[in-house]
Amino acid sequence: MSEDIAFSEITRIIEEARGNAYRKVNEELILMYRRIGQFLSEQSKTASYGDGYIDALSAYIQRQFPGIKGFDRRGLYRMKQFYETYAGNEKVSALLTQLSWTNHLLIMSGSKSEEEREFYLRLAVQEHYSSRQLERQMDSAYYERYMLSREKLLPEAKEPRQNPFLDSYVVEFLNLPDVFHENDFRKALVRGMRSFMLELGKDFTFVGEEFPIQVGGEDYRIDLLFFHRSLRCLVALELKVGKFKPEYVSKMDFYLEGLDRQIKKPDENPSVGLLLCASKNDEVVEYALSRTLSPMMVAQYHLQLPDKDILRKKLQELSSLPEQIAEENRHSNPGIAD
Repeated sequence: MSEDIAFSEITRIIEEARGNAYRKVNEELILMYRRIGQFLSEQSKTASYGDGYIDALSAYIQRQFPGIKGFDRRGLYRMKQFYETYAGNEKVSALLTQLSWTNHLLIMSGSKSEEEREFYLRLAVQEHYSSRQLERQMDSAYYERYMLSREKLLPEAKEPRQNPFLDSYVVEFLNLPDVFHENDFRKALVRGMRSFMLELGKDFTFVGEEFPIQVGGEDYRIDLLFFHRSLRCLVALELKVGKFKPEYVSKMDFYLEGLDRQIKKPDENPSVGLLLCASKNDEVVEYALSRTLSPMMVAQYHLQLPDKDILRKKLQELSSLPEQIAEENRHSNPGIAD
């Protein structure tokens, strides 16, 4: 056993070297694709450029490097698109070599705006997403859900980018029956915890299921308890298979008080509550939370992947709302200059 412990240092050295080698190879690969894309972009301004030019270049590369993959017409056009997508964007240039080519292709093909591309680029680098994980987040409209949630900040999250909670969560991986109870919901989330942690974010650490606190000699249990590393606080998650009801807030207040008195460490921030319901009315939620002093969020869950077009339309409506209000104010106050 002592030899295994001593030799484990060699394992660490080998794994670290492998990781560094992979990152270096990936960096050189992405830089190569970008340079080829730049060449093609510049050539596209000449009269000889076209499908015939691309086909000839692809055939030439195959002759020079027999068996090489990714340099057919489609691959070369993607390299050109890659260069042109980020040309002159100094904000993200340092991030480009930190993602795999597969992730870049997912982001370029699945994003509808520069803001969405930059969002997924930063998110994938920050969370170290595999291509499968990134594809799932994009399929679940994570960008739209995040943007629709960013105005609903906790006191601990002073900036939108610091808000780790969403207004809605997608749990399509649970495979629950048409009719289920809260106990079934909780157990399904625990079974699918790896997938659920992807949805929550990697700063969440799972603490326990039906976490017990004792008050006045009576036992109470919190459905799921997490710890958030960046906020440095416990997060109590309560599951409701029906719509949100105002009385849920007082129960969560009770749980958070119990956590802060009994479980929270002196150097940690006050505990946060997350009520996850099948549906909610935002006006009812606003009324219910208006008087509570506890940091708390109410979100709804979806058992199927959402319709991205609907979320995008809703996001566009919210984005144009300030302009509509300003326009209405100009009509109602014609004497006020812009």
